[in-house]
Amino acid sequence: MPSLGRLHLITDTRPGRDPLAVLDAVLPVARTELVVQVRVEDSATDRQAYELTRRVLARCTPYGVPCLVNDRLHVGLATGAAGGHVGADDLPVAAARQVLGPAAVLGATAREPATALAAVTDGASYLGVGPCRATTTKDGLPPPIGVAGVRAVVEAVEVPVIAIGGVTAADVPELRAAGAYGVAVIGALSGATDPARAAADLVRALTW
Repeated sequence: MPSLGRLHLITDTRPGRDPLAVLDAVLPVARTELVVQVRVEDSATDRQAYELTRRVLARCTPYGVPCLVNDRLHVGLATGAAGGHVGADDLPVAAARQVLGPAAVLGATAREPATALAAVTDGASYLGVGPCRATTTKDGLPPPIGVAGVRAVVEAVEVPVIAIGGVTAADVPELRAAGAYGVAVIGALSGATDPARAAADLVRALTW
């Protein structure tokens, strides 16, 4: 299984966003700590998800950066991605592990200790925990759990916890103090005037 970086970049495919341009800016400065999660809008076709994943992989592979596919595990398998990530409405974690096999990276979403423990028991390699703060990058999210919620999950499991949801570089020290292994971001990079500088700031905070 590939080593897990501390900075997870989730592709922002909302109208007007260019996930590949953001990735091109971020890869050179964050490659040692980067994981890319390919996520597309629910309205996107599998073909669109497949083509985006292929383009992301073409950029990530020369840098040795692992690429995961969110939700659509079959797209990850078809493209040779390093693994996938499943949320509460996707395949159950145990079924996702069967689909991906024992060597793949498998992330699972959790927001409280009991769900987190069950996901780890069923084969999750890491947990995406949140939302930490309010965010507009995804609709229908539950209320933020804050740093205390992240800490509660960290204390319950022995796999890396990746904090997600409205996270910025300024939040990283407190999240790391709570035991988070890393963070997953969308807007902090896709909405940045200078994504490369924003990525460098995040990596610096994560590895200080």
